[in-house]
Amino acid sequence: MNSILLALVGALGVFLFFWSLGRAQAAGSPDVLETRLRSYGQEGVTLDDIELQAPFVERVLVPLFTRLTSFFERQTGARQRQALNHELVLAGVRSLDAGGFLVIRYGASIVLFAIGLGLGTFLGQPAFIALCAAVGGGLGFFLPLMWLRQKLGDRRKQIQNSLPDAMDLLTIAVEAGLGFDAAMARVTDKFKNALSDEFAQVLQETRLGRPRLEALDEMGRRAAVDDLHNFVQAVIQSEQMGVGIAKILRIQSEEMRRRRRQRAQEKAAQATLKMMLPMVGCIFPTLWIVLLGPAILLLLSRR
Repeated sequence: MNSILLALVGALGVFLFFWSLGRAQAAGSPDVLETRLRSYGQEGVTLDDIELQAPFVERVLVPLFTRLTSFFERQTGARQRQALNHELVLAGVRSLDAGGFLVIRYGASIVLFAIGLGLGTFLGQPAFIALCAAVGGGLGFFLPLMWLRQKLGDRRKQIQNSLPDAMDLLTIAVEAGLGFDAAMARVTDKFKNALSDEFAQVLQETRLGRPRLEALDEMGRRAAVDDLHNFVQAVIQSEQMGVGIAKILRIQSEEMRRRRRQRAQEKAAQATLKMMLPMVGCIFPTLWIVLLGPAILLLLSRR
């Protein structure tokens, strides 16, 4: 009798197990999903319809850009790719990598080549067609690189010009009793420039567990600004030797001010040399025309 009861219980358990599997499959069937979508007013909606509702940029351009980026990354050498990524980081262009920049570069070259070809065809001369196409392709190939170098130089100049003010704020904050990390956070809250972005990245790396001195050293190398690198090395040496950070910051702040004043004096001394070119090329010919023009006209009239 006990064996019969155990067999019945086992059979009932097997039946309930397979019955629950069948219900689960029925609940996940397309008919049930369509019924639920219909109840929310989404009758006849398929995956293709959802994809077609996405913008053209997300459906076509973004996947195409991603594939081209992967292709150019595979075709580019490791050293060249690393150097280009380093330049993009120095310029503050964090939304692009080496492959994406190469896609933009070759794409601009093709677009401007086509524009130049069309312009040359409109002019109707074979020489103009070749010249306009070559100039357009060359501009498209080199303009993105020139833009990157210009952005890199502007970022370095911005870091160098904003460093003395940031040093003053760091010195005041540390002398007021804040820690160095809290002082850097105060700088990131006060200023919105390339230097504050670098400080914010250092703070984020330290929160993620990276040693502060290592993050600061990486910042000094990444920015490629001599004044910032010297400041970072001074902070690292003060931490290693146990010197008070407030005293180091005060010295570095005065040094930054002195260097900025020297750079201003150098630019002021170079102003006279830079003014000679427009004076010789623009002002002196005008004076010669005004002074010698009447005499030349009199000589010509006597002849």
